[in-house]
Amino acid sequence: MAKGERKRIDLALQGGGSHGALTWGVLDRLLEEDRLEIDGISGTSAGAMNAVVLADGLHVGGRDGARAALHAFWKAVSDAARFSPIQRSPWDRLMGNDSLDHSPSYLLFESLTQLIAPAKLNPLAINPLRDLVIRLVDFERVNACRKVKLFVTATNVRTGRAKIFRQPELTVDTVMASACLPFMFPAVEIDGEAYWDGGYSGNPALYPLVDDQGCRDLVVVQVNPLVRRKLPDSSREIINRINEITFNSSLIKELRSIQLLQQLIEAEGLELESYRSMRLHLIHAEHEAEALSASSKMNAEWDFLSRLHAQGRAWAGRWLDEHFDALGECSTFDLSTVFADTFRPLSTADDASPASQGEEDPG
Repeated sequence: MAKGERKRIDLALQGGGSHGALTWGVLDRLLEEDRLEIDGISGTSAGAMNAVVLADGLHVGGRDGARAALHAFWKAVSDAARFSPIQRSPWDRLMGNDSLDHSPSYLLFESLTQLIAPAKLNPLAINPLRDLVIRLVDFERVNACRKVKLFVTATNVRTGRAKIFRQPELTVDTVMASACLPFMFPAVEIDGEAYWDGGYSGNPALYPLVDDQGCRDLVVVQVNPLVRRKLPDSSREIINRINEITFNSSLIKELRSIQLLQQLIEAEGLELESYRSMRLHLIHAEHEAEALSASSKMNAEWDFLSRLHAQGRAWAGRWLDEHFDALGECSTFDLSTVFADTFRPLSTADDASPASQGEEDPG
């Protein structure tokens, strides 16, 4: 790398409610790194909100402006949550638990959302988060930003397929569609189509970044645990684990597709250099993500968000220390470890020979 030249990366940002503050911390640290340039961002739900807030701040005030905008957004989320009826129980506060598992208001809300349709439960369509996004994000600036490309994923309710919104069509509705949990809010209608949370079809969608020929280093910021060592043993834990698996499945499928494509290229000697040279990276701490309860995604207290922010900064700091030199050179996320129990797509002629399979030549 020439002196003063920045390494370029694309970012894929997962959704996860308040756990999106982990991603805020990651972005805060990456924006602080002068050796890096963020070329594109694909985001879903909280990841989409982080993305548009970053672009707005970046357009106005550069890196420092993006960092300040992200801080202001998450502080505003916390301030607004003080008036929410869904709060931690006195017992959880006393014991220092971040979850809402014992909160009567949370448990009541959770029960009601499974019994009553959102349109009936909230007939006035009150959504403080939407009002907050309108107040803090200028979408004219987001769409005018040329410093970073944005891709926001929502799920088409009728077709079940991912819809990718990008500049210059980003609006508050596209972001709210990306974050629309169907048990909590009515589907968001855009141009006659209804949309739910993008996590069902792309959490986040990777293919807009894979198709981007300008940058070959794709960094996934994973806030949801892929693995839970403890088996769920209550109905709530079972539902929460099902939701985690559902929201991770789209990302896993895209990662597997990338792996299979790269193996196919290598096995057949195909000349598809744009895909051969795709380099994947992961910013994640499995044990820390696993320690967070699902209900804490509804906890927006400032102390909790600040701790998540600090954890995210630490994730990014460790990743930069360990893998910065590999950017532009090779992948640091070994997909073979994720898909070790799946099939190999193709074998070359040499692989299929008796000798390669450990069999003796009868001749």
